[in-house]
Amino acid sequence: MFVQIKFIQEELPDVKWQRFFKRVWPFYKKWFLSEGYLKRPGYMTSVSALQKHMPELYPFYERLVEKAGGGDLEARFLSMYCPPPYMSGCSQMAVVGPENVLIRNYDYHPRLFDGKVSKSNWLQPIIGMTDCTWGLLDGVNASGLTASLTFGGRKITGVGFGIPIIIRYVLETCTNVEEGVKALCRIPVHMTYNVTLMDKSGNFATVYLAPDRYAQVVPEAICTNHQTHVEWSEYAEFTNTVGRKSFLQYELLNSELSIQQKVEAFLKPPLYYVNYKKYFGTLYTAVYHPETGQLELHWPEKHEVVSFQNFKEKTIQVKLEKNVSNHLLK
Repeated sequence: MFVQIKFIQEELPDVKWQRFFKRVWPFYKKWFLSEGYLKRPGYMTSVSALQKHMPELYPFYERLVEKAGGGDLEARFLSMYCPPPYMSGCSQMAVVGPENVLIRNYDYHPRLFDGKVSKSNWLQPIIGMTDCTWGLLDGVNASGLTASLTFGGRKITGVGFGIPIIIRYVLETCTNVEEGVKALCRIPVHMTYNVTLMDKSGNFATVYLAPDRYAQVVPEAICTNHQTHVEWSEYAEFTNTVGRKSFLQYELLNSELSIQQKVEAFLKPPLYYVNYKKYFGTLYTAVYHPETGQLELHWPEKHEVVSFQNFKEKTIQVKLEKNVSNHLLK
């Protein structure tokens, strides 16, 4: 199994983003309409929600809609308001020490992955992995705040935004964990997600988000795909969310292993998965350095390093699978 990763630098959404959007829009359009045209909120409802909850992003949203052709469907999709449900795997860990880092595995299907590392400068410089063309799965900003998401392990959907645009908003407008937590706690989200934040001072927090209950801030440096307890037993068993979190807690977090050794553990079972056919395979391991703004991307046979000072545009081909024995795969 292979995946292509593009490294794109564009201060504001322009020709490069437009080119990317045109390429992926047919696939996103099919997903966006998968439950029917009328299941998604109308344009005015979507825009009003964006202006109310994330007004700082609205000028960039207007620019994106224009670059996407200005159509009603494109505008509704780009608002990321009440999108169809989607869920992924993921494991993440904030490590505090002489070197503060946020390490995460993103687990999903290669065909449902933007595969784009973006360096931008809208409200402030950001490097991150995109999703839904302008949202973010994870990233770091020039203020030294880094954020990463995981699915929270519940079927419930509600009225709110897709989590990628919320991660974008946090990294565009916030400079530290305290500000990030406040933003996450006030913006409605359409599904259950966990977000781990870390800033350059070494402060960290994990925020449990859900559409049907108040956000919960916990002083945990690790999370996988459940919140305070398992609420979707079949999904929890399939993804081994409890086992992965236990491994992070007792084998990695407080161990004497070096950062590099901890990163290597993310490339092995029980954290690394190759079940791509069932939408649960590791697409990348990211290591964010909030103090330096550096991002390391790791795979079994390759790694790449970028930063605000050293970011080169390129496209790489990555081999995802490796010869591992993982009895947890279904």
